[in-house]
Amino acid sequence: MNAHNRISSSGHSTPSPPTSPLRSPRYRHGKGKLGRLPSVQQPRTLAQKLAWIILSVFFRRQGVFLVAPLMYISGMLLYMGTVSFDVVPHIQPRPPPGSVYRSPQLYEKLRPEMDSDKSSSSANGLATVWKHSHKGGEWRPCIDKSMAGLPDSNGYIYVEANGGLNQQRTSICNAVAVAGYLNATLVIPYFHFHSIWRDPSKFNDIYDEDHFISTLKNVVRVVDKIPEYIMERFDHNLSNVYNFKVKAWSPIRYYRDAVLPKLLDEQVIRISPFANRLSFDVPPAVQRFRCLANYEALQFSNPIATLANSLVAKMKERSANNNGKYVAVHLRFEEDMVAFSCCVFDGGDEEKKDMNAARERGWRGKFTKRGRVIRPGAIRISGKCPLTPLEVGLMLRGMGFDNSTSIYLASGKIYNSEKNMAPLLEMFPLLQTKDTLASVEELAPFKNYSSRMAAIDYTVCLHSEAFVTTQGGNFPHFLMGHRRYLYGGHSKTIKPDKKKLTLILDNPNIGWKSFKRQVLSMRSHSDAKGIQLKRPNDSLYSFPCPDCMCRVNKPERHRSLSAP
Repeated sequence: MNAHNRISSSGHSTPSPPTSPLRSPRYRHGKGKLGRLPSVQQPRTLAQKLAWIILSVFFRRQGVFLVAPLMYISGMLLYMGTVSFDVVPHIQPRPPPGSVYRSPQLYEKLRPEMDSDKSSSSANGLATVWKHSHKGGEWRPCIDKSMAGLPDSNGYIYVEANGGLNQQRTSICNAVAVAGYLNATLVIPYFHFHSIWRDPSKFNDIYDEDHFISTLKNVVRVVDKIPEYIMERFDHNLSNVYNFKVKAWSPIRYYRDAVLPKLLDEQVIRISPFANRLSFDVPPAVQRFRCLANYEALQFSNPIATLANSLVAKMKERSANNNGKYVAVHLRFEEDMVAFSCCVFDGGDEEKKDMNAARERGWRGKFTKRGRVIRPGAIRISGKCPLTPLEVGLMLRGMGFDNSTSIYLASGKIYNSEKNMAPLLEMFPLLQTKDTLASVEELAPFKNYSSRMAAIDYTVCLHSEAFVTTQGGNFPHFLMGHRRYLYGGHSKTIKPDKKKLTLILDNPNIGWKSFKRQVLSMRSHSDAKGIQLKRPNDSLYSFPCPDCMCRVNKPERHRSLSAP
């Protein structure tokens, strides 16, 4: 064994580290197997060192599983960035169910089976549509119209009603309720001219003013104008009268605490605008005023009532094969409604151009402001798109009403009517409107007054055997309540579940029997929900039970609506 010096010959005390042995036996120190001297190791560059480290790690067994996937992913990313994939087919994902308007294609598919279906008739459909109308007991009107003398008035209330026909109706009923609660005298409400409805009609053009005043005489004083001796204080100018800006849905106590003191001081006050300015949830004594105003005092003026009743008679004549029963449909597919909904129907350039123009006319800048995102598919899935005439026809045929059913269509001017109304007329050739039932001369006095035309539709719908609502709004809500008031508490209204209907109409594989079964279920659901009691925050105009009506078969529970 050779001895080694512990101290270097140079005199430094720092020991030299031993040379690291190489792993390969071919390059050991000293003579190799072949007697060659070891080669002198050359200095390595940075790239060589890096490559050596990578290779040494790669060839270690434990490093393969770590490095190999990373190298594979890196190679794929490089490959995808430099090579075209044109040869691979592009798969377009299918839109979510219900997001696209495909009803025309479904109509073409189902039409042969629909036309050959002999299992239902109009007589059978109208005879069986209301199976549960009195399941919860029949109701009757029971409004207390008496009052033990009216005390002296606390002053005059003048309101300015805004909106269309039924929004104005809400204003009138709320004004009667406030005046009755404050023991004030109500001045016949003034109707604002609205930029959309563009109807300059006054109260007595639409409602029977004398009937209104006489019906309320024992409950609320109503006059047609403020006395001259009071108006002298305001230079005979109503704009000088103090105007309350009341918040929407204000509680009745607001009128007691804020409005009444001013009324006592001034003897006359003005509330403008006045539409939904009173909460639905008020004491029974206040609800009584609303009941009496809406269901008894408000009757349409004689010219409107005369023409409307004649149209009802004509519809019953045309429905003689069904014992005078007909179906009324409220269809909201006018250009402004289609534009406001932001839904897409045929999706063509013409429709897009028409809708953009209509939105700009009616709601300048509302739909084009920065940051606003419109998703027509999501709107359709949520059930907020107005039903087209074709969809209404398909739904009614599925509900058991065949092509011999008399249909009354309440609507404004249908968008692109020649094209969109064609399938509905194919399914229901006996369809009528006020324009087809009345002569040009009969309609002339009402033609340019939207509220008067709406009042005619309202009356014909009110007296139908079945009323179909397709888009919501004040018109159907008032009608549902009014029909409950007239028909023993049952609304006799078909209100489809539009979310479900959207999915059904978008199913390309559905057959006629399956389609019919599902929409018949909707009809049955509307029947079961026909009688509903008003909850605290519900509208009395849609749910008159129990505030305005009492059960016939449970006399012990009759309520005196004058009681607090």
